Amino acid sequence: MENFSPSDLKAILHSKRANLYYLEHCRVMQKDGRVLYLTEASKENQYWNIPIANTTVILLGTGTSITQAAVRMLASAGVLIGFCGGGGTPLLMATEIEWLSPQSEYRPTEYIQGWMGFWFDDTKRLQAAKYFQTQRMAYLQSIWGKDRDLQQYGFDASSPFVQQAIDRCQARIDSANQVSHLLQAEAELTKKLYKHALTCTEYGDFTRSHEAEDLANAFLNHGNYLAYGLAATTLWVLGIPHGFAVMHGKTRRGALVFDVADLIKDTLILPWAFICAKEGATEQEFRQQCLQNFTDHKALDFMFNQVKRIALKTDWKDKDDGTTD
Repeated sequence: MENFSPSDLKAILHSKRANLYYLEHCRVMQKDGRVLYLTEASKENQYWNIPIANTTVILLGTGTSITQAAVRMLASAGVLIGFCGGGGTPLLMATEIEWLSPQSEYRPTEYIQGWMGFWFDDTKRLQAAKYFQTQRMAYLQSIWGKDRDLQQYGFDASSPFVQQAIDRCQARIDSANQVSHLLQAEAELTKKLYKHALTCTEYGDFTRSHEAEDLANAFLNHGNYLAYGLAATTLWVLGIPHGFAVMHGKTRRGALVFDVADLIKDTLILPWAFICAKEGATEQEFRQQCLQNFTDHKALDFMFNQVKRIALKTDWKDKDDGTTD
């Protein structure tokens, strides 16, 4: 097979790439100019190809190893590598925020320069945080307003309960004069969405806990880490360090990843975590559902556009124009 140059590998923009891999109990290696992962069967070993030019993130779970040659090719293609525990949680490897970032001196500088242009101003940083929260709700209303699969289970943007919760949250965002008020509004909205999910799916008793072992909590943890992978990719491609958060910075190192991931978590992860838990789905089935949602609803595109709009100081009230990285 003909070898590709780094420029060929980057022909697909990160915001348009389709794949996010979670691997466990395998060996990732380079073979014949490709990156493969090897699984050991009872009678023979099996090789599976990873289309690195169309991949954003690889999460390496338990029982995995990776060769230096494979890392070199993944870095050339701009693929982020994350080391994690079983099921994708928790993330373990800590360089910036649990990610091995491809090293490139040719990423754009305009976005980090734009981000730094407002970040040290408390008022402007608060405005950026408000923008993120407003877009988070706008995305939820857009997706829940048209996704028939979600509406079939009762996750509908026209629901009086959902609309009332969003209107209340938006009012609190508009009146907030410090980040702590935004965090409270965010937590209150998510709590109400949990309540709505329990009603829609008749899941039963539920308390959000990262340590709990019930299916809903496990799927929420798993799905959120997939969203963190997309957020980390967005920030790496745009060259914005993860430490310059606008909301979570005082409590979490590398918290800008959490800020960006919050744009899609309530919309795409939360409802399906409860739906899949109620239906007794496997971890793999839930993961496939999440990845399909990311693709169908252009989650990575959405993340790129919101971060770019803030960094470049364009009109934050404009509608999403569909531009890419």
